[in-house]
Amino acid sequence: MLFVLILLVSLLAQFFLPWWSIALVCFGLAFWKARYGGQAFLSGFLAIGLTWLGAALFWHLVTNGVLSSRVAAMFTVNSPWILMAATVLIGGVVGGVSALSGYLVRRLWV
Repeated sequence: MLFVLILLVSLLAQFFLPWWSIALVCFGLAFWKARYGGQAFLSGFLAIGLTWLGAALFWHLVTNGVLSSRVAAMFTVNSPWILMAATVLIGGVVGGVSALSGYLVRRLWV
């Protein structure tokens, strides 16, 4: 349930707010719903990672790989797939750590 909530709310938030709003969404929803620390981290990591993977694949397919290839060349990665993997990893870590932080703050207060 927490995974689905984070996925949907962060997807909506990223349409209107900056990229770092995912940290606030993960923190708040894990503060409210998480039962265990592992559940909080995995839900945040997987939900944000999946959301960012979907966005990266969407833009890769819409631009026929031109955009992701040029950005990969700018970062001297030279492979759009490595760039997408790094994107998913960075987004997932931000989501997972902020969700774990939300759970731990709630546990601190209760």
